[in-house]
Amino acid sequence: MASFGNSTSLIPDFLYSPHVSSRNLALMNVNHGDAASSSGGPPSKGFVIPAPSEKIELFSPKYYAACTAAGMLSCGITHTLITPLDLVKCNMQIDPTKYKSISSGFGVLLKEQGLRGLTRGWAPTLIGYSAQGACKYGFYEYFKKYYSDIAGPEYAEKYKTLIYLAGSASAEVIADVALCPFEAVKVRVQTQPGFARGLSDGFPKFVKAEGYSGLFKGLTPLWGRQIPYTMVKFATFENTVQMLYKYVIPTPKEKRSISLQLGVSFAGGYIAGVLCAVVSHPADNLVSFLNNAKGASASEAIKNLGLWGLFTRGLPLRIVMIGTLTGAQWVIYDSVKVFFGAPPTGSAPAPSVAKA
Repeated sequence: MASFGNSTSLIPDFLYSPHVSSRNLALMNVNHGDAASSSGGPPSKGFVIPAPSEKIELFSPKYYAACTAAGMLSCGITHTLITPLDLVKCNMQIDPTKYKSISSGFGVLLKEQGLRGLTRGWAPTLIGYSAQGACKYGFYEYFKKYYSDIAGPEYAEKYKTLIYLAGSASAEVIADVALCPFEAVKVRVQTQPGFARGLSDGFPKFVKAEGYSGLFKGLTPLWGRQIPYTMVKFATFENTVQMLYKYVIPTPKEKRSISLQLGVSFAGGYIAGVLCAVVSHPADNLVSFLNNAKGASASEAIKNLGLWGLFTRGLPLRIVMIGTLTGAQWVIYDSVKVFFGAPPTGSAPAPSVAKA
């Protein structure tokens, strides 16, 4: 069973690795050398490489602020960079007759709108997914600890995957409210040429046409897409990282370099992203259809797409896109956390040791 210390921080240490501060490390090495000398044996040549020394306490306000900033950057940057892929994907979902494949979709867009047209919708993408990422990652860390504290040490370890699922679902409910208005404008800008150049003129046009309530018309299908997506994303990532360290890279926790940890983060994120894409794809098709067609309903969308199209239209592109996106997101997220003085996910010191 996992070890626990402070009763206010009950997340078991299977989530994180032990922390060895540089000061304690020095004392350990000195004491170990003295012990070897006093026993008549040669001094030890072994050296334990410590994890990066934290500058902020786990689960403190500064820690949550760092996670929020890291989530904002990771989601905002990655989603904006793949705007051309997202543009093709959305148009393939809306008009598969015209945009028959990835290559032909790019060809049609380049011919009709030029190279600049491939960046259409980048502004609502940047702002919307930055807001979503801030809420998604920041609240995930909060809810993960909150539910672990409620469960207690024994059940927190026994039902760790349920805690990942519950924490990520709770965070995503909040995150999608922040994303929804920008997603609505993004899809309209990307799939209706001539509607608007971007966010600055697209937002007021959308509100004038459908009112402020129209900005949240896609919230329910967005929840249907993003909540399962995020649950799979975080639960798969956390478990995949643990399995990689246990079976593939059995490097002792205290000897893991930052580059190794970030490599594992990318691998775990990519695997999680592929599963996310498959699970959430039907709802993604619904979101694109509803935000493109004024006054359309979910039943009309399903009838138009067909059951097979609902699950498959644009799926190959989305698998590649989301797999790469999610892997990159975890690398950026963990890199920013390290920059702020927090350890990477899956390699942080045990919360039972930290003062929350």
